[in-house]
Amino acid sequence: MKQILLVTGRSGSGKTSTLQVLEDLGFYTIDNLPLSLVPEIVNKLSTDPAMDQLALGLDIRNLQPDQISIDEVLSELRKIGTVEVLYLTAREEVLVSRYASSRRPHPLVHRFESLTECIRVEEELLYPVYRRATLTIDTSSKTVHELRHTLSVKLGQGDKLVVILQSFGFKHGIPLDADYVFDLRHLINPHWVNELRSYTGLDQQIQDFLSADEMVNAMYDDVHQFLEKWLPIFSQGHRHFITVSLGCTGGQHRSVYFVDRLAKALQAKWSVQVLHREMKHWS
Repeated sequence: MKQILLVTGRSGSGKTSTLQVLEDLGFYTIDNLPLSLVPEIVNKLSTDPAMDQLALGLDIRNLQPDQISIDEVLSELRKIGTVEVLYLTAREEVLVSRYASSRRPHPLVHRFESLTECIRVEEELLYPVYRRATLTIDTSSKTVHELRHTLSVKLGQGDKLVVILQSFGFKHGIPLDADYVFDLRHLINPHWVNELRSYTGLDQQIQDFLSADEMVNAMYDDVHQFLEKWLPIFSQGHRHFITVSLGCTGGQHRSVYFVDRLAKALQAKWSVQVLHREMKHWS
């Protein structure tokens, strides 16, 4: 079942920042979809197993009554997953101040004469959605870091660090987004065993081959112990995600095996995301 989060609320209350935070927390985000297209888009995405968490941004322009109501949308979405409606709000004077500093126009600016009138009318128009909200956050005094913490708690992740484990091949370049890089090229290479070459580190044949090697296990133990020791420290330092990249020559066997093995070991304590960068190159 998908976890679907509809993100809406008063313009200027932080929807864009919220979607960026949700993306960091592992959600696949889409902003400003017309309400009538939401069920169709989500139905298409529902077949992708990599998109278990979806966050859809809706503002007053999307939520104007047209061909479909918010209740119809929620009914359709609940057929394919659990649905939460996150409503963002802020005090009127805060919204006025934010618009003054950003100098961006309010979405209703072409319909009403003053910013204050736009803000008040929008609140009335959004009331039916507000009544259906399952999560409400007042961003009036929140920094982006405080918003991230609030979202983590409300969405059930708490302050758990998100650990991104990434396999890659050095011949395709070192990933620029890595916090830590471990080089596995010195380990025994299944590529040079003809009957193993076509497999990947996710296949049992490769896993059996590598796990039987003493040096592979010693390297794994060192990396695992390093992460077990330091991840709690990173988490206490208010880190919300960290990328650990493990590389071999081509990114198909050793690095993939290490990422898979580490993910299984760490997922009991941490929120783990797995990325195999070179999957498109696998034979």
